[in-house]
Amino acid sequence: MCIVFKKLSECQITDIITAWNRGFEGYFVKLEMSAELFFARLVNEGLSMNLSIVAFDGDQPVAIVLNGVRLIDGKKTAWNGGTGVAAEYRGKGVSKLLMEETLRIYAEEGVEVATLEAIKENERAIRLYQRYGYEIVDSLVHLKGSEEFESVLAASIWVKSIRPEQLATLSFYKENVPWQCQWQSVRNGEAQIFYGTGNDPLGYCLFKRIWNEHGKVEKVVIYQLELFSEVNKDLLKIIFASICGGAEKTVNFMTVNASISSPIIAYLMSHGFNKMTEQVQMVKFL
Repeated sequence: MCIVFKKLSECQITDIITAWNRGFEGYFVKLEMSAELFFARLVNEGLSMNLSIVAFDGDQPVAIVLNGVRLIDGKKTAWNGGTGVAAEYRGKGVSKLLMEETLRIYAEEGVEVATLEAIKENERAIRLYQRYGYEIVDSLVHLKGSEEFESVLAASIWVKSIRPEQLATLSFYKENVPWQCQWQSVRNGEAQIFYGTGNDPLGYCLFKRIWNEHGKVEKVVIYQLELFSEVNKDLLKIIFASICGGAEKTVNFMTVNASISSPIIAYLMSHGFNKMTEQVQMVKFL
């Protein structure tokens, strides 16, 4: 075995997709992707062709790491958006070589904070990251559930719809959240701010609506939902009705990488939302 690394920008498309699909074969969740889906994800999540790498054994692509870099809270922050190793190369030291090459790239780029998420059950990967200085800082969950709407009166609450990019201009916007939940990763989504009496902000939501072929909202994906007051049923019903466009029917909702310590998540889980996946969020300061 003789492992060499190439940037994604130096690779053939077929080799990149092969490395990804082989690297995540038999993974905890299905991650197989076509070239179209893969490159759409690179663009949507701000991942870099020049900072991401494919590992080759001879002419065979056998592993991959996707990386992106952003300025978060004034610090140059990297995100490992996926590390995959082909099944026959697992347990042979390839993961360690990937980590060392990735950290070398981070050092060259002047990265100050390195972040990633790992499936909670993937203990081998978590131990590897910990050996290289990553620490678990939070537990993140994907929830799914549904709400049925009739008529929701909200005389004391008004809603302002804005572009996701505008969230960054708000003093109360929470910038340091998991990478996929940052506004930069949801540019094709929507955002709303909720105000109470006296124009006091009650919270905001960054989300994406999924429409069916009949022009109806089928699902709403929530990337951030922050409230500045006590969580209660009436307020959440108003917010959920607002972000789904006031649909008078049952709408499916999904949260992405939400902190399990959030009172909103605790409330949703106690009111019928189910946990799909749990991940640990890990951080390394360079």
